[in-house]
Amino acid sequence: MSTEIFTLREVADYLKVTERTIYRLLSERQMPAFKVGGTWRFRRAELDMWITERTVAEAEPAQAAVPKSRSSLTRR
Repeated sequence: MSTEIFTLREVADYLKVTERTIYRLLSERQMPAFKVGGTWRFRRAELDMWITERTVAEAEPAQAAVPKSRSSLTRR
């Protein structure tokens, strides 16, 4: 496991988002992080796992309603 630690600014750069987006995710408790002396820190391994989990979850097809075929709509 990597022990590389990121600052908030480094995480924003790593994810290619604004620092404000990171703060929002943190306030919603949607991102793995911890505080040191009042400032946020992030383990790269946990971020990579978080990214993988979100990617897999969002890549699964949605359970959309499948329209019935015409043949199944006719009464017998």
